[in-house]
This record gives sequence, C-alpha cells and structure tokens, in this order.
Amino acid sequence: MTADWDSALSRARAQAPFLARALERMPELAEMLEAGRAEEALAHARVAGADIADVRTALRRERLAYAAALAIGDLAGAFPVGRVMQELSDLADRALDAAIRAAIARRVPDAHLAAKPTGMIALALGKHGAQELNYSSDIDPILLFDPDTLPRRERDEPGEAAQRYARDIVQILSENTAEGYVFRVDLRLRPASEVSPLAISLDAALTHYESSALTWERAAYIRARACSGDVEAGRGFLAAIRPFVWRRSLDFGAIEEIGRLTARIRDNYRGPKIPGPGFNLKHGRGGIREVEFFAQTHQLIHGGRDPSLRQRSTRPALDALAAAGHISAEDAAVLGAAYDRLRTLEHRLQMVDDQQTHALPSGTALDNVARLEGFADGAALVAEVRELTEAVGTRFDRLIDAENRSVPGSQTSSGGLPDLIARFDFADPEALLERIRGWTDGRFRTLRSPAACAAFEAILPDLIEALGQAPDPDGAILRWEALLSGASSAINLFRLLEARPALFDQLVKILTLAPPLAGKLGRRPELLDTLIDRSALDLPGNVAELARAMRPSEAQFADYEQQLDRIRIVTGEKRFALGVQLIAAAHDPLAIGAALSRVAEAAIEVAVEAASTAFAQAHGTVANSELVVLGLGRLGGGVMTHASDLDIIYLFSGTHEGESECGDRANCRPLGTTLYFNRLATRVSAALSVPTAEGALYEVDTRLRPQGAQGPLAVSFDSFARYQRESAWTWEHMALTRARVLCGSPAARQELEALVSDVLHTPRDPAQLRLSLLDMRSEMAAHKSPKGQLDAKLLRGALVDLEFLVHYLQLRERTAFHPDLGTAISALVAEGFLPEELGPAHDLMIRMLVAARLLAPDLQLPAPAAFAVLAQACGCSSGTSLLHDFSRARQSVARSWKAILETDLETD
Repeated sequence: MTADWDSALSRARAQAPFLARALERMPELAEMLEAGRAEEALAHARVAGADIADVRTALRRERLAYAAALAIGDLAGAFPVGRVMQELSDLADRALDAAIRAAIARRVPDAHLAAKPTGMIALALGKHGAQELNYSSDIDPILLFDPDTLPRRERDEPGEAAQRYARDIVQILSENTAEGYVFRVDLRLRPASEVSPLAISLDAALTHYESSALTWERAAYIRARACSGDVEAGRGFLAAIRPFVWRRSLDFGAIEEIGRLTARIRDNYRGPKIPGPGFNLKHGRGGIREVEFFAQTHQLIHGGRDPSLRQRSTRPALDALAAAGHISAEDAAVLGAAYDRLRTLEHRLQMVDDQQTHALPSGTALDNVARLEGFADGAALVAEVRELTEAVGTRFDRLIDAENRSVPGSQTSSGGLPDLIARFDFADPEALLERIRGWTDGRFRTLRSPAACAAFEAILPDLIEALGQAPDPDGAILRWEALLSGASSAINLFRLLEARPALFDQLVKILTLAPPLAGKLGRRPELLDTLIDRSALDLPGNVAELARAMRPSEAQFADYEQQLDRIRIVTGEKRFALGVQLIAAAHDPLAIGAALSRVAEAAIEVAVEAASTAFAQAHGTVANSELVVLGLGRLGGGVMTHASDLDIIYLFSGTHEGESECGDRANCRPLGTTLYFNRLATRVSAALSVPTAEGALYEVDTRLRPQGAQGPLAVSFDSFARYQRESAWTWEHMALTRARVLCGSPAARQELEALVSDVLHTPRDPAQLRLSLLDMRSEMAAHKSPKGQLDAKLLRGALVDLEFLVHYLQLRERTAFHPDLGTAISALVAEGFLPEELGPAHDLMIRMLVAARLLAPDLQLPAPAAFAVLAQACGCSSGTSLLHDFSRARQSVARSWKAILETDLETD
C-alpha cells in the first residue's frame, strides 16, 4: 500500500488537536512528513532534544517529536502497527536509561561518564516488556539494584541511595511540565508493592520470587525483559528466576489461579458489554486484554516444557502456540489480526488528545475518531469493533469454559461408590469397597493431608470407572495402590487426572500392562506431566537436539550435581514417554529402540562434557589428547531396550606419556596422562550411573575393554590397537563388529574408526574362527539359560544365535561391517551369504525384545491384555500368532546355522 501523507496530515490537523499542535510547534518535522521522508523524520525526532542540557526538557522534546512522526507515518500507512509499538517501546527504553543516568549523576557527578550504568536495573513488564507500547501507555518497570556495584556517595547506604534514584527517575519521566511529560511510571508491579521500597535489591527480589510470589507475578514475567540501566545484570536476574516463571511440572494450584484470573477479566469490567459509546477496547469482551491473556494462559501452562513458547510479544506467542499444536492455526490468525487492528484503533483514540484512554467516545467525538482512521462516521467504526471483538470474545469464551473445567472440584459426579463398583467386573466388590474406604485412613502417606484427600475424592469416581474398564480391573487396583504407596506426594497427580480425563486411559494402560513403567511412575508421579503435551507421542529428535535439552543453562545451573540432575530429568522423561508410546502402539518398537539409543547417546555426550569440565578445574587438560567413548552391544548397534546397560569402552587419543597442564587454574594438581584419563573415565561412569536426587540413570558395563575387568578403565588408541591385534580373543572381535564412536572430535572419531576397521578386516582362518564361535556359544548356553517362552535373546535360534552367525560371516568374509545388526544382515543377504528370511526374523525378534522388556519383563507369557498389546507391537494379530511367528523365525535361524556352521541347532 502506498503511503498517503497528504491525507494523514489533513486528518491529523482536523481530528487530532494534540498532533495539530505538535506539527505547528515543529515545522521542520512537519515539512519532512509532508514530503513523505518518513525515516528522516524519525531520525530527526530521535535528536530533537540532543542540544538541550536539561534531561527533563530534552526527553520531553524527543517524545513529542517521536510521537508526532510515528503518528503521521501510522496514519499514512507507512508504519505498520508492529513497527509503531516497537519504536515507542525503544523510546521508553532510551528515556528510562537516560533518567537512570541522570538520577545517579545528580548524586554522583562522575558516574554519568561511564559507558554503561552499573548497579541500577530497570526491568520492563507489560506492554513495555513485550515491546508493544501504545501512544499514551504507562510504563510498569521494576527497579532493582545491586548493593555491590551501585554508584553512590561514600556516606550513603546502598538501599538509601537506590530509593533516592528511584524517586528521581519517576519524577524525571512522569512530571507534567510546560513541555508535557515523557512517560507515566507505575511501580506497583514490584514485589510486595504495598510495603516495599521503590527499588528492590537483587537478593531481596530473588528471595521473593523463589518463596512468596503470586501467580499473577508469573504471568507478568512472561513479558519481562531487561531494558535500561545495567542491562547485563538485569538479564542475569531474569535467567535466575526463569524456573519461577517457566515451570516444567504443572502446578495445579497455579492453574486454578489462572482460571480465576481469566474469569476475573470479565467479572471486573463494568462498561458496556456490546461495542458502542463507552465500550473499552482494552477491557471489554473480546478486547485487547483478552487476546493477550489468551496467549499468556497457554504460555504459562505449556511454556515450562516447551521453550519455543516463551515469546514476550503477543503475535509471536500466538504463532508459537499454533506451531506447537496448543491452539489452532485459525485461532492464531484470527486473534493475531484482531489484536493488530484493535491496537491500531486504540492508537487513534489516544492520538486525539494524548490521553490514556481505551473507551469509545460518544456523539461527535466518536465521529471524529472514526474520521481520523478514515471511516465515514462513528457507526462504521463501531461496526468493525463489533466484528473484531465477537471473533475474539467467542474464542475467549471457550478458554474460560476450558479453564473452569480444569479447576479441581469444579465437576461433581453422581451415584454412590457401591453402585459404581457394582457396574464392573471386580472379583469381590464388597471387599474392594472396604479397601477403597481405607485408602484415606492414613494407610498411604500420600493421603494423609486434608488437601490431598480432597483432591483424591474429586477424582475417585472417574478413577474407579477407568480402572473398572481395564482388561484386568483387580490388577489395575493393585497397581494403583502400589503407585499410592511409592509416591511421596500425589496432590498434583490427582489434580492432573481431574483436569485431563483423557490421561486416565494412558494411566490405566501403564498400571495394567507395563510393571516397569508403573514402578517408575510410583517413584516419580510428576512423570505423568510429560503426557499432557501434544508432542507426548512424538519420537524424540536427533542426538544433537536431545543433548541440547540435557544441557542446563549457565545461569540456572551452576554446580556439577545440578548438571547431572538435569541429564537424569530429561533422560527419565524421554524414556518414560517412549515406554508410553510403546504400550499405546504409537510407533514401531524398532523406532522406539532407536530412540532409546539416541537418548542414551545424548546422555553420554553431555555427561562427558560436564565431567570433563569439572575434572579440568581440578587437574587441568592434556594437550593434543581427549577422552573418546566407544559404544558396543545394543548401544553400539543403535537399538536399545528400557533395560539395556551401556556397553562402552573408554579410550584416549594421543600418547600416554606426559601429564596434564593446569595453566592459570587455581588449586589445580597435574596428573600423568594415563592416570588422568582413567580417573576422568571413572568420573564419567559415575555421572552416568550413580543415583542423585533425581534418581539413577544407567548401568555402565565396561567389561569389554582390553583385558576386561583386570585392565585399566581407559587406554590409549595405540594400546587398544596393539591389544586387538595381538591379544584379543575372537569374541572380542565379534563384539567390535557392533562398535560405534559415540563421543569425540571429528579427528579422533576418524582415527578410531580407521583403527577398528583395520582390526575387523584382518584375515582369519575360517576353520579356527568356526571352532572358536561354536565353543563360545556352547559356553554361553551352559551358563545363561533362557528365562521364558518370550526370551527373544537367549532361546536357541533367537537373537544371540543370529548375532553369532552374522558376526561369523562378517569376520570370515571381511564384509558388511555395520554396527546395526539389521543393516549388516541386509548387506549379507545382498552379497548372497544369508537368505532373505533372516531380515524379517531379525526385525520380529528385535520388536519382541524391545516390547517385552515392558509388557512381559519376566519373559513369561503375560496376562491376556498385555499379551495382546505385545502381539500388536510385533505386527501379529494375537498372542498365539506371535508365538507361531517367533517359532518360525527361530527355525529360519537354525536352518542358516546348519547350512553355514554345519551343526544342528535345537529350537524346541
């Protein structure tokens, strides 16, 4: 659209007295605008007070010129509403920064010479924080100070000096002089504003937000940013309180309060309900505030788990919520467009007389505002407002209804508990009734407080109905009791189930089908939070994405233990979610197994980083050398189960000679290279296996290293190569066919991969290789017996035999070396060494291996319901069909064993 400067200036002079006076007062600016030189006009406005010594006057001149230039550009169509709000917010940042400098300089004259003010911090909240200021907005900063760096006179206490500066800042910006004002300043968003000083120390503010802040303060900080003064210190403070604003676990007390705040927007509005004279564009039904709160409500609920939702501005927040699937794309587009248009009309109201108003005027004043915007009359303006607010109000109505439904206790159930129990197939309904009544008599520590009992009573009818519909209702009750017994607190669990009834189905599946998941949930009920997101049934991303999620932010986590906790939290959540995906048949177990491997690889990568950094502080680093982690077994092959250990070998590049260098690190003690990497490897193993406050992680198995448990934990590349060429047993070379470098620089990875490849391609005597393999398999069979009919690993003809057969061919033919067994089988089939039937056989048995770890952990035939889910996961129509297909797969392995190794393999 071409900017219409003549029309804009004509309307401004005719309908906006404030703008008419400003243009008359600043003819040079008016001339630029008449010529359509928009950017030049803005640049001129920025320096309108540059030659004025008095900061009060200088800021007021700049503000007047800036408001006029932006308003005319806005009316002309040269500046979109987003640009206007951004420019006004930037003006507020500059003005607040100048006021801070002036306030300090007045007391400490030399302080104004500093390039960056220190010690006094302004945080922008509300529309200022979101960079969405309107023409006549207040600004709502929170003023903080650092007692250690705040400039002050020697005799002034830091707190006393900060209060003096705060009073001056407010006066500089807000006082209405002959030149007008800059911004009205409202400091009531500060902690405990009724009793607290105008400026708060960083420590006091941090204590408040960590211990006693209210839900509305969380909502306010969604839009907070460090805008003026000591901006770096302000950013550090915001990073420190990030866990207060963005909570990973749902806090249902907070969600109740969100529901009340949402409804209160409507309840507190006293103006006309339908657009017309007196209707408030900000507070009325379907107004600006409802769009903002629509976005912020969803952000508060979901933003703790999804950083992409942490947008300060309203339209980007709506777009992010739509992209994440929390709201529809249509809602985001409609609300976003309505927001921009309502903000534009709000600007027209305020341009007239530079008043902070949001209400439509009446009579000729309404017609005047309408004509300023280009409408024929006030009726046309009201008609558009009605259309916009109806679109917003309808969507906000749905939000209020949803939030009311999510408030614990907002729904009631009918019918007595005995009648409800009698509807289902429980073995002994009367005995169950007595057990249920005993749940709240102190038997379970989770149900000893009145609040917990009240939350539990609210979900009890739905809980009994969900468990009663389970394939094994009595088994479901037992698992529920185990969950109650193992959990230290379950109020949030109860409220989550009430707020999200669809979770009952997933919870019942966990309780009735997957004992390992039920046990994990009993220890960490908050894991159920992971299922509320739309992405709960999506496979996790690649290793790099997972590692990023496991790395703590520097500002939030400072010590090594917290870094390890972060790895455990993310790993635990991902593994639990993958388990739920498996029993929900959301993905092929092959994909689940690959995802479990990616999670483990990311955990190893981040644990190595954290351990290496902490270790370097104590012992320095070894020049031209690094720790490298080699994965073997299922980890190396890239398909793990929920019960898999981490089979790894620690190696280090470079020479074993010399020692670490401390540089300028204090209290650093150098170590010899071999000792250095062995101790570092021990630390990494501990990082991956030792329980912390967030629980355990993995079992680490390093017995595949050179010389097994008798050898050093970490050896150099050269030592490893020498051992593999001169001393390794055949089974060690077989294990090496599954080797994959998990951690190390590109150069180190390339060097180690070449070394492994060289070992594997070594010529071997086929007869001796065959005898060694058969001896090893017989020895294993004698000491490791199958655990049940579903043991897809150890039963003869199952995965162990298939792996032995594949590794024999790989080493004999020196081909098809790929750590993934399925890929290696495909290559051997393509080269004519294996029949095609072994590919599907492998896939079936891997699916069984992955799924049975959750659905039949003892590898015996599970209950019918779990057996049916296991069969479905393996692509079979029933448990009987699965057993039949498993038998055929083992027989196919036996046939190839006979053909290739010339010996029988009994599969019965």
